[in-house]
Order: sequence, then structure tokens, then C-alpha cells
Amino acid sequence: MIAGRPAEPVEVPASVAAVVGTAQLTPVWRNQLGGLTWELGDGPQRRFVKWAPAGSGLSLGREVERLRWAARFTPVPVVLGHGADVDGEWLLTAGLPGRSAVDPRWLADPGPAVHAIGAGLRALHDALPVADCPFDWSAGARVAAVRPASMRRERFSSEHAALSPAEVLARLADVPDVDRLVVCHGDACAPNTLLRDDGRWSGHVDLGALGVADRWADLAVATWSTGWNYGPGWERPLLEAYGIEPDPVRLAYYRLLWDADP
Repeated sequence: MIAGRPAEPVEVPASVAAVVGTAQLTPVWRNQLGGLTWELGDGPQRRFVKWAPAGSGLSLGREVERLRWAARFTPVPVVLGHGADVDGEWLLTAGLPGRSAVDPRWLADPGPAVHAIGAGLRALHDALPVADCPFDWSAGARVAAVRPASMRRERFSSEHAALSPAEVLARLADVPDVDRLVVCHGDACAPNTLLRDDGRWSGHVDLGALGVADRWADLAVATWSTGWNYGPGWERPLLEAYGIEPDPVRLAYYRLLWDADP
């Protein structure tokens, strides 16, 4: 399954239907683990509801904690409600200004979107206080959770597909020295930066893995995702917008960890 806007109708779970009542739901995203996001309404009063099916490994409770912490420092969705039942979890948030960096407008004109992703990620890293952050996303913590049985090898990129589990673990054991410790987004792929119509970044969404780590943990994924969403040639412009030169060793390491991280 490829993450993106659902092309076919999706069933609304009973818990989500109970939360939104008679409000009209528009499905806007389905992730690779079966999680769904709907938009309610439009304009400044729009809201979003996310749902994670039971057994998917997605924890919206973790995201609630991180959103409430990060909202004091940077534009992220405001939590309006959260709950769970035997079928899964739901999370209701207020909308932020702007549209996703993979909105059709920006897919047709990637330059401003890529610049906004880089600038927005730098602003996020500069704004969130490492010393006050209670969440850990460090390479050490993530590698400790990797087991051969937990590797979703069907999701590995082509550059890692030929590696055996033992080879993956051996490479991950050699953690690069930290360049700069920041509070990372945790899923800095292009869709999770929002842009205003003038091309400026306006906020970040999907912060369920937010935590302290080397900034290259975010940069590796953010640059990688430009190829998935816009095609080749956009990695360096993103790094330029962030204000940093490429680091091939850290890029390669954190991309492998992204594939292996359960």
C-alpha cells in the first residue's frame, strides 16, 4: 500500500462516526499501515480526524502527548479530542492554515514546496527546546528496538532490499557521531509540511514520533521524500533552504534506520 489520498471510498469506523456526528467527512490520507485521516468542513473552522486501526502499531495517544508539548513552541494541530475502542484509536484536531506540500498545486510547482519544507524543518529544529523535551527518538533508542522479526522488509527501499537482517543490524550498530541534537519531527516526509498560498510554510502535522535526535534523522527522510513526491533533483535545494551541506554518511545511515525502524 502506498500512502496518499484514497482513490476509492473508505469505510468510516463507528467510533469516528460517533465523534463527528452529522459533519461531512472527506478522506484526505491513508498511510501504509492502514491509518486514515478525514477533513471536516473548510476554511478557518475546518477540523481533521485521524483513525489508527487496532494492531497497526500506530499510537495516536503518543501523538496527543507530543502535539500538546510542541504546540507551546511551534505551529502544530491543536488537540480537540482523543479516544479508543476495540477497533482502533481516533484523534480530532483543529486545522492549520495552508495545504500539504503534496497538494496538486505544489506537485505541479515543486520549487516553493521544497524550499518551504527545508525552511520549515529548520524553524522547527530551532524552535523546539531539546532540554525540555521528554521524548527520545535517538538512533540508539531506535536501533535497540530493531529485531529481524520486526523489520517490514516489504517496505524497504530498493537500495536496502538486498541486505540481510544481519547486514542491516551490523550497519546500524555503527552510529555516526551526533552533528546537532534537536527535537526532530519524526516523520519529516514532504506531506507533513503545510504551505500557505504564497509558498511559505505554515505548520507541521503527524508528529507521533517526535523526539530528541540528531537533525540528520529528519533531514535524511525529508530529502529522500522529495524524490518520492517530486522526482529527482530536489534534495540539494531542500538542504540549501535548511542551510546545510549534504552529509552522505549520515544521510545513508538514517535512511537505512528509517527502513528498519519498526
